[in-house]
Amino acid sequence: MTAMRKYLLALMCLQLPVLAHAERPSPASVAAPVNQPERYARRCQSQASQRTVKPQGTMLWGTRRSWDTEKVADERSSVLVSVGLEPLQSADGQVKALQLEGGRLVPASITALAPRAPTGTGIIGTVLQGTASDGKPVEVAICGAEPSPEDPGMVWYRIEAWNAVAQDWENPCVALNRVPDPRALALSGVWDASGAHHDVPGKFTFACENGALTKCVNWGYKPWARRDGQALADFHQACTRMARADYCGNGRSHTHEDTALDIYDRLGVLARTTESSAGWELALASFEAAWAPDGATCLARTRDGRALETILRECPNRFRTGAALDLGEGDRCTVSRADASPTTALLRNQSYGREGP
Repeated sequence: MTAMRKYLLALMCLQLPVLAHAERPSPASVAAPVNQPERYARRCQSQASQRTVKPQGTMLWGTRRSWDTEKVADERSSVLVSVGLEPLQSADGQVKALQLEGGRLVPASITALAPRAPTGTGIIGTVLQGTASDGKPVEVAICGAEPSPEDPGMVWYRIEAWNAVAQDWENPCVALNRVPDPRALALSGVWDASGAHHDVPGKFTFACENGALTKCVNWGYKPWARRDGQALADFHQACTRMARADYCGNGRSHTHEDTALDIYDRLGVLARTTESSAGWELALASFEAAWAPDGATCLARTRDGRALETILRECPNRFRTGAALDLGEGDRCTVSRADASPTTALLRNQSYGREGP
């Protein structure tokens, strides 16, 4: 990957959402309940233009925080955080459950040894039981399946979730101007509010196109894949921390819109940029942090310009101050983890220094 292409990818994928939805009814004007047969009959129909909310920071899942636009929701909340592979709420009569095969959902009767069925066979129109971050159930319909041109084993899904406020099916993924109809990837396990991944039998995550979970897959860190014999799951998890500048590993992001990054790792999935280009000026960039699956292992500075002391207060006893630590190649840490060696980090990144609060 050229320096220019990698820069543009990081720049494009780390933008905060700029959304344009119509007004959502307030809780006082919640639509009348719709019975189940009518509800399922209305799934996967063409929708009117998407409703918008204002930008509310970087996203982990890439989903809306709440169906109620009048509610101020925490960045660690979501209308959909996990989905069950069974039981199916509505499906083809011969499909009783689904299974996740790499980055692809298939009927449970289809195994890796069997001939591959056409993408989406038997699952389009299926309604699954999902869960929101507040623990409430939410139904999710699979409305389309599109194989990735770069990796046929990975499928992009078009999904809708039942919005109990509006009593209608809606795409739960946050739309950007450049991605007005975002899709989702199916990733094994679930991520909690702190951004930590958990392997939960029978559960998976619909990771929307504009969230950090999917961005890191697009950058090459496919959690189901291996490189040089090493699983990439931990690299993907570390990438989600890096993408959102989640230094403390608590699910809090510390980044701004249009932040350019240079990302490099110990396996060479992404390599350090060594030449300036029209979109990346080496002289303006400097080392920011090294990353493990549970957050930063050391920092030189913050991405959004806030003082390091604010991070030390956010997660007390996590980092220690003292002599600078040299990681090599010009990467020097100002503070480092008290419980982990910075040399064990899987990823590192550079960014432009910027003044902030």
